[in-house]
Amino acid sequence: MKITRLGHSAFRIETAKAKILIDPFLSYNQPFADAGLNIKDVTEGVTHVLLTHGHADHVGDTVAIAKEKGAVVLANADLASWLGTKGVEKIEMGNTGGTVAFDGFTATFTQALHSSGQVDEMGVAHSLGSANGLMLHVDDEMSVLHMGDTDIFTDMGLINELHQPDIGLVPVGDRFTMGGAVAALACQRFFDFKHAIPCHYGTFPIIDQTPEKFVKGMEGSRTRVEAPTPGTVLSFD
Repeated sequence: MKITRLGHSAFRIETAKAKILIDPFLSYNQPFADAGLNIKDVTEGVTHVLLTHGHADHVGDTVAIAKEKGAVVLANADLASWLGTKGVEKIEMGNTGGTVAFDGFTATFTQALHSSGQVDEMGVAHSLGSANGLMLHVDDEMSVLHMGDTDIFTDMGLINELHQPDIGLVPVGDRFTMGGAVAALACQRFFDFKHAIPCHYGTFPIIDQTPEKFVKGMEGSRTRVEAPTPGTVLSFD
């Protein structure tokens, strides 16, 4: 398995049978641009686009990618229906607690404490279903939990009990998600990750610019913290 951090909460995950983008906010993602990355390269061969929720900094370039690459898009039912009105044809929908099976992996919608919606060009706000995390179980490879945007909550312990994720993609930027210290507490108290990769920081001035608080909070943990710059490819056996 290879995981590439693309800045903000966007990741590319390559498995034996799939090339997956999660929350592909690319066009207006400054860390992505500063790293010299381009959309053409990171979307090469993409088979699936998975969305944790409907905010613009997570839906990102989904519509354009789906149309160009013919990728399957997975989202909560309300967001999936909305994407259908934008011309996305290959859609799989689900909701909190549900699991969708694909060739080589499954994706389960886990709970997240956040909101989900967008404001259209007329200034009208649209609610786009629930906010979720996404739990990926991959055939004969490590399992990955993208927490989505969330605060800490005690039922994270149940997510760990049910799914035992090996790798956690953890929001740490504060303001719109839990901050780094709280995210570290969540990982140490409720999860037993082998690897944790912080995200949702450094993109906008009003959120934390580094994962320093998370890294410090994870000192002494059995979890290996990886904080790669955008474009860095991490390999997991």
